[in-house]
Amino acid sequence: MPERHPQLNAHGELRHLLTTEGLPRALIHRILDTAAGFVGVADKDIKKVPLLRGKSVFNLFFENSTRTRTTFEIAAKRLSADVVNLNVNVSSTAKGESLLDTIDNLAAMAADIFVVRHASSGAPFQIAQHVGPNLHVINAGDGRHAHPTQALLDMYTIRHFKKDFTQLRVAIVGDILHSRVARSNIHALTTLGVPEVRAIGPLTLLPSGLREMGVRVYTSLEEGLKDVDVVITLRLQNERMRGALLPSAQEYYKYYGLSPEKLALAKPDAIVMHPGPMNRGVEIDSAVADGPQSVILSQVTFGIAVRMAVMSMVASS
Repeated sequence: MPERHPQLNAHGELRHLLTTEGLPRALIHRILDTAAGFVGVADKDIKKVPLLRGKSVFNLFFENSTRTRTTFEIAAKRLSADVVNLNVNVSSTAKGESLLDTIDNLAAMAADIFVVRHASSGAPFQIAQHVGPNLHVINAGDGRHAHPTQALLDMYTIRHFKKDFTQLRVAIVGDILHSRVARSNIHALTTLGVPEVRAIGPLTLLPSGLREMGVRVYTSLEEGLKDVDVVITLRLQNERMRGALLPSAQEYYKYYGLSPEKLALAKPDAIVMHPGPMNRGVEIDSAVADGPQSVILSQVTFGIAVRMAVMSMVASS
């Protein structure tokens, strides 16, 4: 008998969201379809639906974040949940308490959903294996490993603007070695049937194993951008780099910065995405970030709806 996916319950419903790797295609589409129903909530006079009324969502951020934590908080509040934000780095674990002891204490406060960001790869999996059957864990980014809600909001954005995944060329540009977003996006894109996923960057920022994941690898931005439909630009994650992987930010921009001239090599209707925060003049030119092909702010808007969809689905499983 095949082993059940750790994120799914016995009925194949989403119990936790830990990674896009191994998520069934039909389930990804169900998440995106559910999110589509939440996009319009922001336009209402009262921006709330009662799906999580009486539920408690704990945002456990062991690593700093503004955008992800804020959008999860807004999403939970729009679902009418009670939200508790904890910057755990400056609380109990900083005083020596173990991760799972912290989790046990918070679970005793009648938590229903833990949204977890952690610098260590695998921490949300460890928590998901530890908690009881009525508690749900959503990975908001763990180390270099995964950032599934970012990948899902990226998939929603691509589907919104391009409709059909099976006709696309998608390029992911930049610091792929340190990017949990890139890894989660590659799994989601290939699962959804994108025929050509490209990784573009300097050799020092390209991890081994990309070709085994079905990705075409380019070290030339000009070659890699030719005729693509979607460009996902990543920031340089200097906080995760060990040693000098790049000569300088200026040198990086010269060869890998997304300028209007380089973007012109992609298809005329190509969209430009970025998970944020952006380093203008390093990985992306302001003329591109603010230009007509940029859908970066749409990603943020759709991200709230996608996180609402994920929370509502795990809570009902």
